Amino acid sequence: MPRPTARPRRVARSLALGLAVAAATSLTAFTGAAAEARGFPPLGRSTVHPGVVLYADNKACTANFVFTDAAGHYYLGEAAHCTSSGPPENFNGCLDPVLALGTEVGVQGSAVKGKLAYSSWSTMQKIGETDGTVCLTNDFALVRLPDDVVTTLNPSVPYFGGPSGLAPGNAGTGDFVYSFGNSPLRQGLQDLGPKHGVVVDRTDSDWTFLCYFLTPVIPGDSGSGVLDEQGRALGVASSLNFLPHPASNGVVNLAKALAYAQAHSGI
Repeated sequence: MPRPTARPRRVARSLALGLAVAAATSLTAFTGAAAEARGFPPLGRSTVHPGVVLYADNKACTANFVFTDAAGHYYLGEAAHCTSSGPPENFNGCLDPVLALGTEVGVQGSAVKGKLAYSSWSTMQKIGETDGTVCLTNDFALVRLPDDVVTTLNPSVPYFGGPSGLAPGNAGTGDFVYSFGNSPLRQGLQDLGPKHGVVVDRTDSDWTFLCYFLTPVIPGDSGSGVLDEQGRALGVASSLNFLPHPASNGVVNLAKALAYAQAHSGI
């Protein structure tokens, strides 16, 4: 029998995830009402939002969620491997070369240019991370947006709406998940962007959710945000796996990735 689920509702008003990643002792999320009060333009008139394509050094990936720090600056999240400077098949965040912090990151379809402000790969290399599991799974980066981006920014996830907050990172086998990818390989076919999926495993010391999606996550979708059944920000689409679940997608546990950033970064 199918499991009942609270499917994230498609909504028109702005919902955002605001995370204190600077000089804070805890991570917090603000609700749709708080986002609405900040005067973001409607999603239909916004050129910067979750699901846009970010590009740097001839690599293109999909942005996940909008973040804000204690000083009120805005960021777009993406996968750290999108700002590596090595071949795409390289995937060890503690060893593979990375672009320097401050590298310009473009937003496709917009004149907005951000700057790489945090990379889990750069941070792990800087502090000498030795946990092999963390090296292979901690795949998260933040792009700081210019302060005037508020005139073109909307924090809502296309199609699904949300996120309504930060998920605790304990989704289990059989839980439904939702995502929106925007790989350039789809040639702009937006109907293929929304993804419905299910968690088939939680692994790597809870750093990774293995998920099956319809439509599948393909190259260029890397970095996409993943919502849980309650519409909360659960993770970041990161990899395509062949074992133990063939053609499953690895999703980074966002709660763990943010906690790592908070503990080891000066953002």
